[in-house]
Amino acid sequence: VLMDCFDGLPGEFRNFRKDDFEANWIKVAECRFGQVYQVKLKLWREKCALKSFDTSLCANNSYRIIDEASNIAKVKFKYITSIYGLCSEANAVVMEYMSNGSLNNLLASHTLMWPKKFQMIHEASMGMNFLHSMKPPLLHLNLKTSNILLDDHLHIKISDFGLIHWEEGMSKTLFMEHLTARGNISYVPPETFTQCPNPPGTAFDVYSFGIVMWEILTQQKPYAGWSVTTVLLQVSHGKRPCVEMIPDQKPHECDQIIMIMQQCWEQDQRKRPPFSDDQHASNSILSMLSKKDFGNFRQSVKKEHIHTQLPGKKSLLHYTVASGDAESVKQVLSLGAEVNCTTARGYTPLIIAVLQRLHDIISLLLEHGAAATLGDEDQWTALHFAAQNGDDRTVRLLLDKGAVADAREKAGWMPLHLACQNGHETVVRLLLSRLSEEAVEEQEEAQGRTPLHLASAYGHLNIAKLLLSQGADPNATDHSLSTALHLAADEGHNRVVRQLVKSGVSTDSADSRGYTPLHLAALKGHTGICRQLLSNGANPDSRTLQGWTPIHLAALRGHDATVVQLESQGGCVNATGENGWTPLHLACHQSEPEVVAKLLAAKADPNVTEDSEGWTPLHLACTSVSFPSVLHLISHHADVNAVNSGKATPLHLAAHHGCVPIVKALMLNGADRTLLDSSGSTALNIAQRCEKWEIVQLLEKGC
Repeated sequence: VLMDCFDGLPGEFRNFRKDDFEANWIKVAECRFGQVYQVKLKLWREKCALKSFDTSLCANNSYRIIDEASNIAKVKFKYITSIYGLCSEANAVVMEYMSNGSLNNLLASHTLMWPKKFQMIHEASMGMNFLHSMKPPLLHLNLKTSNILLDDHLHIKISDFGLIHWEEGMSKTLFMEHLTARGNISYVPPETFTQCPNPPGTAFDVYSFGIVMWEILTQQKPYAGWSVTTVLLQVSHGKRPCVEMIPDQKPHECDQIIMIMQQCWEQDQRKRPPFSDDQHASNSILSMLSKKDFGNFRQSVKKEHIHTQLPGKKSLLHYTVASGDAESVKQVLSLGAEVNCTTARGYTPLIIAVLQRLHDIISLLLEHGAAATLGDEDQWTALHFAAQNGDDRTVRLLLDKGAVADAREKAGWMPLHLACQNGHETVVRLLLSRLSEEAVEEQEEAQGRTPLHLASAYGHLNIAKLLLSQGADPNATDHSLSTALHLAADEGHNRVVRQLVKSGVSTDSADSRGYTPLHLAALKGHTGICRQLLSNGANPDSRTLQGWTPIHLAALRGHDATVVQLESQGGCVNATGENGWTPLHLACHQSEPEVVAKLLAAKADPNVTEDSEGWTPLHLACTSVSFPSVLHLISHHADVNAVNSGKATPLHLAAHHGCVPIVKALMLNGADRTLLDSSGSTALNIAQRCEKWEIVQLLEKGC
């Protein structure tokens, strides 16, 4: 397999002299242990790279590098930098010249597209696989983005392998010194700086490759700004570069690559995958599926692929089902795939087929023994998903194969709840046909809502009718004591409300806060529903636990048409709620002048005082700086000199808030400037204290 990637060297491995090269050496890089020059061979007229080593810094290692070079140069691989020979005079290795420098520099200077990133990861893995396939495996121990080079077309070649060696009996401390001296700390696996006595193996390079993958995907540097000590400490405790830094707008193929990356940097080196052909074979098989090359897939898939665990604990059967090709699914099943295998999230192949509405595959899986009753991690069964999707054909198939019609997921939802919520009438009919009358009545989810609650809340009239005709209790309450009528009134579903009222539901049932359906309709401004409920006996003056009537709530939210409707059907405009507040108090406090006008026209008392501080609606209108409300109140004979418990008049409050039009209106209608509040201040004193100078002038002039 590898022979396709080999090609001949431009000559035998040799020891070059300095004068074999043209005179103009161009320095292209400098590292801690030497320099890299671009040179040109006189004989071949070919550019080469000459990597020299500083013997004073490298000590004996430079001679070892030169020794190793002759062995490495014997073969050449597509994704490995070729070594042509040595130049003993310069204490250097002569190698293939890579015109686009290192991956480290490219990642920092160019924004790469996803396909290019994936290609680079693949090519780097192929290069590493080649090194590890040698007998014995050739360990890199120095793999990082600065040692991955790029040719004219941005293809990858692995460089600088063989620079670092583990000697028999070598101390871990000395080995770590070699690594940290080269700035490799981010790429070093945790077992290297723990008490683990074993020498580094292939898993060392796999870990480094995981970090390289992260750098390619994010185009960031790992552990940026961290000290060596911090990196050592954090990595030994399982910390890794942040996966969230991978951009959100990533293609779906990226998920599999991220999963492989995380396996590569596993804390336990035994769990790291090898750079083996098995992985590539699996990737190749999956690639055929993703390209919908089903003919080749069926010819290529073998028994050994069936039980390979893929990212996310998915099996090949999961991927094959997701591809949508029934013949390929049949082939994988015939090779012994486990039909009820589950992913990390508990999805069976059947659930995946149901999610994608793949009816032929659903039938095929069921024929091969797929269990219709199995649920995912949240206990959603295939029937739950089919009911939510409104897929009646699948629902029928599943029910015929033993699916449990009243199966509950983690929050107590049954398939019938989901079908009612989403308005799938045909599915509702199918499920009802498999449920007893008692089961229909008893179907409540975790918050106590029945299917009728959900159909009503989401406005599905025909489903609500169907449930009622099948004996659903219209007065059933959920855990907050709401009936289906509460939910329909709150959401504004007029026709559902009409149907529920016809079915004999209690119109005055109160929930746990004392709200009736009329309160909820008034609060939301659903005037037509208020009319319906009142015409069917709802009490217009029912009170919540805080003492609010429906008119209070409509006034609070500024629904003037609803206020008029409620008043015309018997609602009291002067009802007092909490602290003696009337609807007029609330409308003035909320600056709702339209509501104020409608309430006053309906004979609301403009001079009523609330209980706690004796405020009139006019006091509140001045405080909320609602000029139109003030005018409405004055025109309906509100007392402009009313005093609250602190002896403040509307004029005191208007002066404090600095509203010139309100002050003028009050004074033109008889407001007394001489009145003192409980602190002995006039309105003028307050305006001066608050630095409202326009008001001060007005009050001094007396308008």
